[in-house]
Amino acid sequence: MSTDGFSEEERRAIKERAGELRKEASRDRGDKAAAAELDVLSKIAEMEQPDRGVAERIHAIVTAHAPQLSPKLWYGQPAYARKGKVVCFFRSGHVDKEPYSTFGFTPEANLADDSGLWPTSFAVTELSDEAVETITDLVRKSVS
Repeated sequence: MSTDGFSEEERRAIKERAGELRKEASRDRGDKAAAAELDVLSKIAEMEQPDRGVAERIHAIVTAHAPQLSPKLWYGQPAYARKGKVVCFFRSGHVDKEPYSTFGFTPEANLADDSGLWPTSFAVTELSDEAVETITDLVRKSVS
């Protein structure tokens, strides 16, 4: 454990994010979207199973049901943004050294409602039909 306040995984994520920002800034405007999606697909391909399978399915759900969201890397993990701001993201449990992966939403998703209770993230180990339906509904809601 580090004594500077950040774990090894947190320091790695911070360095990855800094590299992502440098890479984004150096890309030509026309190539940015395609290159960012290739970055996400490459990151997913590097993941170990079952994270890779879950991330591939989530990528397919988001790109099919919210095509206005742009894939990009965010702290070294797949994310989907609107006008450059992340709306939803996937975190590999294996990479984060956790027993489950996470699919989450930022405040940009606008999922808050009057009930005082709304989803911000889910632990994910596999995607059942019910989980796919829940994610699909929330992704659609986040872009409506």
